[in-house]
Amino acid sequence: MEEQVFFTPQEHTQLIPLYRHLLHLSGDTLQKDDCRNLKRHLIQALSEGNIPRNAFGMNPVIKDMQTAIIVAEEIGMRRASILGIMLHESVKYRLCTLESVRQMYGEDVAGIIRGLVKINELYEKNPAIESENFRNLLLSFAEDMRVILIMIADRVNIMRQIKDNPNEEARQEVSNEAAYLYAPLAHKLGLYKLKSELEDLSLKYTRHDVYYHIKDKLNATKAARDRYIDAFIEPVKKKLEESGLKFHIKGRTKSIHSIYQKMKKQGCPFEGVYDLFAIRIILDSPLDKEKQECWQAYSIVTDMYLPNPKRLRDWLSVPKSNGYESLHITVMGPEGKWVEVQIRTERMDEIAEKGLAAHWRYKGVKGETGLDEWLNSIRETLENADGDTETIDQFKLDLYKDEVFVFSPKGDLYKLPQGATVLDFAFAIHSNLGCRCVGAKVNGRNVQLRHALNNGDQVEIMTSATQTPKRDWLNFVTTSKARTKIRQALKELVARQTEFARETLERKFKNRKIEYDEAILMRLIKKSGFKTVTDFYQSIANETTDTNTLIDNYLEMQRRENEQHEEVAYRSAEGFNMQQAQEEKNPYKDDVLVIDQHLKGIDFKLARCCNPIYGDDVFGFVTISGGIKIHRSDCPNAPELKARFPYRIVRARWAGKSQGKQYPITLRIVGHDDIGIVTNITSIINKEENILLRSISIDSNDGLFSGMLTVMVDDTAKLEALIRKLKTVKGVKQVNRG
Repeated sequence: MEEQVFFTPQEHTQLIPLYRHLLHLSGDTLQKDDCRNLKRHLIQALSEGNIPRNAFGMNPVIKDMQTAIIVAEEIGMRRASILGIMLHESVKYRLCTLESVRQMYGEDVAGIIRGLVKINELYEKNPAIESENFRNLLLSFAEDMRVILIMIADRVNIMRQIKDNPNEEARQEVSNEAAYLYAPLAHKLGLYKLKSELEDLSLKYTRHDVYYHIKDKLNATKAARDRYIDAFIEPVKKKLEESGLKFHIKGRTKSIHSIYQKMKKQGCPFEGVYDLFAIRIILDSPLDKEKQECWQAYSIVTDMYLPNPKRLRDWLSVPKSNGYESLHITVMGPEGKWVEVQIRTERMDEIAEKGLAAHWRYKGVKGETGLDEWLNSIRETLENADGDTETIDQFKLDLYKDEVFVFSPKGDLYKLPQGATVLDFAFAIHSNLGCRCVGAKVNGRNVQLRHALNNGDQVEIMTSATQTPKRDWLNFVTTSKARTKIRQALKELVARQTEFARETLERKFKNRKIEYDEAILMRLIKKSGFKTVTDFYQSIANETTDTNTLIDNYLEMQRRENEQHEEVAYRSAEGFNMQQAQEEKNPYKDDVLVIDQHLKGIDFKLARCCNPIYGDDVFGFVTISGGIKIHRSDCPNAPELKARFPYRIVRARWAGKSQGKQYPITLRIVGHDDIGIVTNITSIINKEENILLRSISIDSNDGLFSGMLTVMVDDTAKLEALIRKLKTVKGVKQVNRG
């Protein structure tokens, strides 16, 4: 009876065929008791009925079976992955323990389940929205490649099933993430067929009109396109047959998503995109003759049609790190149209379609290459990512980049992303080598750090013991590893210089027997035009600020502040005129704000709509220009921002010390119309340490005044203390923060 509750009649009809299909795909890899044990686990899960459906109402057992079939049939994974998929929900909802799974099925299956459960827990914290969780999600992926593949298959399965689902919000969310994360990962892992499907389905659900516009155009031009492909193929086929090669040829229309990207990039309508299809020549060659016959086919095609030498892509000589092997050429076909031709063998085509695990690792290629090395580089980059959201963005960009292969002086082969520089190569070998790099010899010729490397270059790095990383290096390096290591080195360098400058200044004060006031020093730093305290100490370290002159200026400011005295005449509150030098610049931009826990020093601005200060409960909003605006959690605009743009909300919290970093706050004060009250208010503010009155405007009406005061304050604790004091002034009725 419980089964009837757990499955709908339609799901019942799906269950047995799916189960049989799964056993057929995996039967030869399963061990003796696997089927019996799995069946018992599933019956227990069904009878207890504790496993909930997802946001689309999908039955968890049916969904996992569909995912397992994709993993087995379209990716080529077997026992451990299939069992891990089918059992992870039971472990997550405590229907069985991880230890019992380990004893029954082995550590391999338990390891996959551990990864899947961890990722599911991260998903419950909205990893797509909060980038700290997103970073942890990527790290979890990097722990086991099989987990990445299972999550890709799971996303493909969900995208296939939700075509008519009424939950539009959830469909938009999973579709955006499919294009944003899973398609790039599938691309990197060589799963090109699944990558294209994810991109097309994502476009279909998020840009419905665009998708069907292109689809309709493709259908309308199909007959003409087929005729052209036949005309192009026929003479090629004849020549290949005459040469004795075994092969088959197929014309492949490009994916709707890739056509849409070309339309956007070229700024043209559908009719302006000419390379709508590619021709694929697939040879049936013995392993020892694969390369020879591929180049033979290349020679036949280029004898018949004029090739574009700039568009030759040779992944036969050195395969991509995901095992992809193929020759890509672009030739001038009939009617003056450019046609892309891909030449590969049956084995290569199967790897390209499925990314078979057996072919993922290639010997003889060192450095940042091969999927094991790629996963290691992900871990290293993400674990050290304390710069800003650029690190994650760079990681996602790297997933789509093509590769260049370069040689060390000893002949070792290294893989780098296309566009990589000499400096990227140095950091790829070792961080210390990158930090000391001053240039290189490429093919025996001296070049600068920013020189972009090409396929086949031989690179010898030149170093100097006195070299240190420079900030402008970040402008031309392209790899995540190089960016992360440069930022780390710069941060450590600044920290050492700042500490040295601080000690130097303190020693100078001590030598002149001066006890200095931190508050006066901070005001002097601000008045001198430094945006941050770190900038101030850097100027001392760089010797652009003379410490003796600085101390003289400090003593002068201290003397003036001690002598300052002002008399106030009693008159109407509205006639109050504040005479005080105002400073427009405000040094709050230091590492006092932490975005997503690990990202310090981000380019942020405090939102003017709510004027947050140190200590306020805040969140970050990623603006269109790429910077981050910080809002108070109780900002009037917060509900709309969170509802309309949840994917642009990031966590933020205050850290460090607020001392010396002041924020403008508006206070609205209502009280009896008497200049004496205003004088008392300004007197209280002036006496407060590290609080400056920046501006004041007074309106009087019917014996009451309403004043808007802007004060510069360090943090919420001092602001609250100030508000309490202002409320004690006789005649003040109300004090509110603006």
